[in-house]
Formats: sequence, structure tokens, C-alpha cells
Amino acid sequence: MRLYPESALVQLEFDKVRSLLIEQTRTALGNEKAENLRVHTRKHFIDLELRQSYEYLQLLAMGQTFQHDQVFNLSKELKLLSIQGAVLTGEIFIQFRNLAENIGSIFRWFDEERRDRYAAVFQVLSITHFEKSIPQEINRIIGDDARVVDNASEDLARIRMALYRKRNEQRRSFERILSKLQKAGYIADIEESFLNGRRVLAIYAEHKRIVKGILHGESDTRRTSFIEPEETIEVNNEIFSLENDERDEEYRILRDLTKKLAIHAPLLKQYMEILGEFDFIRAKAKLAQMMDAHLPQVKDSSGIHLVKASHPLLLLYNKKAGKKVIPLDLTLDEKNRILVISGPNAGGKTVCLKTTGLLQMMVQAGLLVPADPRSVFGIFKQLMIHIGDTQSIEFELSTYSSHLKNMKHFMEEANGRTLFFIDELGSGSDPNLGGAFAEVFLEQLLKRHAYGIVTTHYLNLKVMASKTSGIINGAMAFDEKHLLPEYKLNIGKPGSSYTFSIAERIGLSKDLISRAKELVDENHFTLDKLLNRTEQDLRKLETKEKDLQKLIKENDALKKTLTQQLDKEKHRQQVELLKQQNLITQDKLVYLKDMERKLKQVVFDWRRSESDQDKKQLMKNLHALLFNQKEKQVTEKKKKKLDSRYLALETAPVIGGLVLMKQNNKVGTLAEIRGKKAIVNLGALPLQVNMEDLVAVKEKEQLDG
Repeated sequence: MRLYPESALVQLEFDKVRSLLIEQTRTALGNEKAENLRVHTRKHFIDLELRQSYEYLQLLAMGQTFQHDQVFNLSKELKLLSIQGAVLTGEIFIQFRNLAENIGSIFRWFDEERRDRYAAVFQVLSITHFEKSIPQEINRIIGDDARVVDNASEDLARIRMALYRKRNEQRRSFERILSKLQKAGYIADIEESFLNGRRVLAIYAEHKRIVKGILHGESDTRRTSFIEPEETIEVNNEIFSLENDERDEEYRILRDLTKKLAIHAPLLKQYMEILGEFDFIRAKAKLAQMMDAHLPQVKDSSGIHLVKASHPLLLLYNKKAGKKVIPLDLTLDEKNRILVISGPNAGGKTVCLKTTGLLQMMVQAGLLVPADPRSVFGIFKQLMIHIGDTQSIEFELSTYSSHLKNMKHFMEEANGRTLFFIDELGSGSDPNLGGAFAEVFLEQLLKRHAYGIVTTHYLNLKVMASKTSGIINGAMAFDEKHLLPEYKLNIGKPGSSYTFSIAERIGLSKDLISRAKELVDENHFTLDKLLNRTEQDLRKLETKEKDLQKLIKENDALKKTLTQQLDKEKHRQQVELLKQQNLITQDKLVYLKDMERKLKQVVFDWRRSESDQDKKQLMKNLHALLFNQKEKQVTEKKKKKLDSRYLALETAPVIGGLVLMKQNNKVGTLAEIRGKKAIVNLGALPLQVNMEDLVAVKEKEQLDG
């Protein structure tokens, strides 16, 4: 991305975000990538890096990350590996083995499901493959202690076995001599030592001529002499020779191993860079965690749509201080490319400007941002910024001269893929003349289809924004009653500077304020007053709208509660109906079982009966049982009782009226008619019956009345 001036990213505090990112890295390569953080202009790279950061953020949230931080910077060792005839040490081979095994474990972690779910992160591995022969070959030669293993070659195994035997032989001889000389009182306090790689006895100096052997040296006080016993000289020579043979064989083995691994040097370098890339992605995800950042949408065109966006550094600062950040909603599109923000000083105009610029740069650098996921970021290829006092002593330029110089560059170089930010456009000169030039600057930037944000106190720019297509006003909300900024951006209208209100609030003399008002152009004062009143009216409307939205939410909640209650009641009634129907079914089962028992008893009595009289009586009982004479009598009694209370009507049943159910001779209230079916309330119990089984009735008392 082209930047103007070169300090543009510093003015937007992008360098501070980069420093926070560097703090999250754990490897030298990850640190290097964070220090060289690039701002991309191609959608493919931006999408990939954003997606990688987002996927790793998901892994952190679920605690499912893979191990990739155990990596050292092996650049020098890899260069040495590529040199013909070079010999690497066991410690270096162990690091190469760990590097390869780490890559292998990552490949295994990415099973088929994870490769699909975290496709962007897995893409880091797409440029390479796991060469399992690297750790296998190293493990065959080098042990965990970084020494060459015994079975690395037949010669080494033979040499070390011989060394083992000779050292045991030396130890037995030496201990025998040591014990003998100790008894004689010739051995000093330290007993023994090693000099020039040889095991020697510590003999009191006065006895050194008594002990046969080779004198290797004396102590600083000359009270102790170090003598290699005559009996161990030959075996020591053999050990010394074997140790030389061992070193030569180890050197040859390491040289061969270095030669074998040299062909994998490019692959090992790739492994190291991949682990650095994973560390870099992890750092971006950790930074996103700190900022409560999200993945926005990116489009391959110019424009910005911020939804509930926050300045990341201000967010972190306020989080520590326990303060709340007012989110920013802002849109720059083809219809409204330039936003003119006005309002009182310290009201948050510059913060809005910096927030927009910093978030745009973060997105194009592949960093997640503290904004709603509905936010949309275009892609800009050029960023221009003019913030604060840019007076140049070196070129003897005044503040306004420097301002004009920057504006000249803006107007000459801006295009449809340019994003610009100008703080206090036109300041530093006569208000009327500076304001006129400011209008010209905006006109030219608009003609060049550039996108940007301008902050100002000039009324003419506010008027220009309200009547010029492509430019829109914005105002920072201000509480006039308490003279406190609200740090909220309202789009679509200009803001007042509240010059006289602030003067009144701090207690400035009314006479001075009145005199100042007299000196101000009447139209200018009237317009500022109108803006002031409009802003306060808008604040009242916003308050009322909030109250209305609150009432709507309460109404929706109440409606939801009532719906739930109705659903519960309907469910309760259905359950009750099923219970009643179940009781009727149970009664029938009891009745049938009782009937079965009685019939069996009749058959049994019939078989035992002897007289015709008994059989006649049994037949009567059977007849009564089968034809339910008793129940018939009960039914008739019920019918007579109903007839005494109710009178059948010739008219059809109507909803709300009494009806007689023919099946059970019960009277209920007709609640609902559903075609050929009807719902009858029998007390608290609703029953569904056929319409043809209902007879309209009325109580006789009501009829008489």
C-alpha cells in the first residue's frame, strides 16, 4: 500500500498495534513476521490471513490448538548442513529431529474433519509434506543424550565393547593398587584424579619415589604428586588408543549422517518457516482475544461500513480502567464518499477518524478487528493522512503552508482507491479564506472519487456537505446541559461547536459573551444556534425513540409470556382429556374382566347343578348378566331424572346452549361445532362427540320462567 506521508501508520497508531502483536509471539521467526507486518491490497491475501486468524481464534476458544512453539532459529545450522564436507554435532541433529517430529505431529492432528473445518490454517501445510525418514535416520544414529548410539556401526559397537572391558580391567587394577597404598599411608586426602585423560593416584610428595609409575604433575603446594601406576600404564595406553578410534568412528558416522540429511536441507528450512508462520497466526488470534475482535466482511472495491466498531487501543485502555467504549457506526460508499464531522472540541472527532483508519489498516494486514461481524471493509491501495500540527522547521514552512502542501499532494494523487483523513481541514489561516480553500479541496477530492473523513469547525463546510451529492455531514453528540461530550457520532446532520454554551457554563461574564455575539456575523450566529437547537431536539427524539423501543420490547415480552401461558393451558386441557379418556378405557377393562369372571362362574354352577329349578335360576342370572338388566334399570332411572329436569327441544343445538348426549345421557354445554363433530364441556372436561348424538335441551325451570 502507498502511504502519505511515510509516518501515516504511526499517526494512526498502527505501530502500537504491531507492538502488541509482537508481544504475543513466542519464536524468533514469528517475531520477525510480526515486525514486518504487511498491509495487503489483494483480496486473496487479506481473506486468507483473516480466515487463518479467525480459525485459530476458534481453536483457542475450544482449547484444541496443536503443539508448534518448540522451535529454535536453526538458520545457521541449515546453512552449515548445505556446505559440502560439513559435520554437525549430535545436539544439532536432535534439534532437526524435534523440528521434523513437530511437523509430523501437526500433520497427524489435522485429520480429514479438521482439514475441512480449519482449511485456511491447514493451507500453511499445503506447500510441504512430512518426510518421516528424517527423524528415523537421526534416531538410528543419535540417542536422546545427543551421543552417537553404540549400534550406529559395527566398528563402533566393537570399539565400545573393547573400551568397556579395558576400563573394567583398569578399574580393578587401579582399585587394588589404591587399597594397597592407602594401607601403607602413601595416599593423600584426594586419593585420585585425572590428568591428561589418564587416571592417576594422589601420592604424598615424600613417597613419590617409592611408587613406581609415571609422574604426571604436582599440586600447587608441591605436597601432592600425581602418579600413574606402572601396573595400569599398558591398559591406559590401550584405552587411550581405543578412545581415539571411537572419536574417529563417531566423526565418520556424523559426517555420513550430515551428508544424508543435506538433501533435506530445503525441506527442513521449510519446516522451520511453517512453525514460524503458525506462531505468527497464533499471535494474531491472541491479539484478537485481547480486543474481543471479530471477522468482518471484505469486498474487492472501495468503501467502509462500520457496525459497533471500537478503537482497539482505547478499548484495551478502558478495559483496564473499567470504562465503557462508545461504539462507532459509520458508512462510506459510492453515494456518500466523504464524511464531514463537526462538533465541539474534545468531542471525539479525531477518535472517529483514527478508529476508521486504524481498523481499515488492520483488516488489510490480516488482523481481526473489534467491530460487529456485519461490518464491511473495502480494499484501498493508497492512504493519505493529515492530522495535527505538521509545521516543518527544516523547510521553513508554517502550519498552513504545510497544510497546503499536503492538500496539493492529496488532490494530485487521489483516486477511487484512495482513503484519506484530514483533521481540522482549512485550519491555520483566516477562517473565511481558509474555509474557501477547504471547499475547493473537498470539491477536487470528490471529483477524483476518493473516500475519506474530514473534521472541521467551519460552517461553510457543513453547509457544503448538506447540499453536495457525495458528501455527508456527521456530528459528535454533546450534552449541553452538563457540557459533556457523549462520544457518539450522528450521521446526516452537522454539529455545533457550542462556543457560547461552553463559555456560559464555565462562568464567563455575560457582557463579554453578548459582546462576542455582536461581533459575530448574524447569519453565522443564527446558523450555529440552529444547529445547536437541532442537535438537542435530535437528542430528545433519540431518548423518546429509546423509550418507545423499550415499550415495544416489553410488549413483545408480555405477548410471548401470554402465548406461553395459553400453550401451557391448552396442553394441560389436552392432558386432562387424555386422562379422562384413559379412565373410561380402564373402566371398560374392569367391566370386561368382571363379566368374564361372572360367566365362568355361571358355567361352573351349571355343571354342578342337578335340579331343573337351579338351572332355571342360572338361566335368569345369565340373561340378566348378558342383557345388562340392572344397568338398563339404572339408565332408565337416569333418563327419568333427566326428563324431570330437562325438556328436549325441536331446534338444532346452538353454541353456548345445553345439549343432551345420547350415548351417556349426560347434559353439557355446546362449546364448539367442527363440521359433523362438536365439543361439549361436561363440567371442566371438554368432550368431542358426533353432532347426530346431540339433542338440544333446556331446564324446565328456565322454560317456565
